[in-house]
Parts: sequence; C-alpha cells; structure tokens
Amino acid sequence: MKCATHPDVETNLCCGKCGKPICPRCMVQTPVGARCRECARLYRLPTFRVSGTYYLRAGGAALGSAVVTGLIWGVLGGILHFFLLNLVLAAAVGYAVGEAVSFSANRKRGRWLAVVGGVGVVVSYVVSIFSFGGLPSGAFELIFDLVGIGIGIYVAVSRLR
Repeated sequence: MKCATHPDVETNLCCGKCGKPICPRCMVQTPVGARCRECARLYRLPTFRVSGTYYLRAGGAALGSAVVTGLIWGVLGGILHFFLLNLVLAAAVGYAVGEAVSFSANRKRGRWLAVVGGVGVVVSYVVSIFSFGGLPSGAFELIFDLVGIGIGIYVAVSRLR
C-alpha cells in the first residue's frame, strides 16, 4: 500500500476510523489508535482560542489596571523609601495586572495575552515614575527598578500562559 498523502511512501498502517492508508508522518496517535489527520481533527483547546474581542477587552483591562496600580506603586514608593519594597510592589502589580487581563479575557490563556500582561506591568511602572516616584537617581535604584519590572513581568506572564 502507498500512503494517501505521500504516494512515494509504502506503508502497512491504516487509519483506525476511515481505513485510509497512512505513513508514520501522517499518523496521529489518539487514545483509540492511529488516525489520519482528518479523522483526528486536532483542535486547539478552547482555553487557548482567543478572539479579537477578548484581546481588546484584555488590552483595556491591562491599561486600566496598569494606571491604577501604577498610581498605588508611585504613592507607596514615594512614602516608603525601602528599596526591597519595590520588588514586592512589582510582584503585586504583576499579579494584579495578570489577574485583570485573565478575568477580562474569560480566563483564557495564550502567548499574546501574556504579552499584553507584560506590557501592562511596564505601563504601570512608567505611571509610577511620572506620577509620584520620580526617575531613579542612581545606578543602584535603576538596577532594583529593572529587577522589579522583571519580577512583575514574570508574575503577570505566569498568570496568563
């Protein structure tokens, strides 16, 4: 027998549903046996199927939560001048932005939703700098701010991937 998709490949394997000859490259292993791609019908999970409407809602939620958390971040950072507090606040901002994006997108997950959450954390930091905190004055503060942004992005992305 020759494979239905690749006529130059000989095979003894057939689809368990339709009986079409398939080669190992065409075979999809399912719980009920080997199937051709048409019979296996590989779909993405509904959790990872995100439409444009969900992206718009997620972008709006990321922007709104970024502004609110950025203002809180700036006020607390301006009042309490403890350098490790910035790392904790960044993680909290990442969690808040990630949860807001996840909730607005109906708890869907995906790479681009994670990007939206990461950008939300960066926007939150920018809002915190220009609202109350001010620009970092030295290299030490700049390094801690960058580490804090990285932690916030990591937390937001881990909520959305």
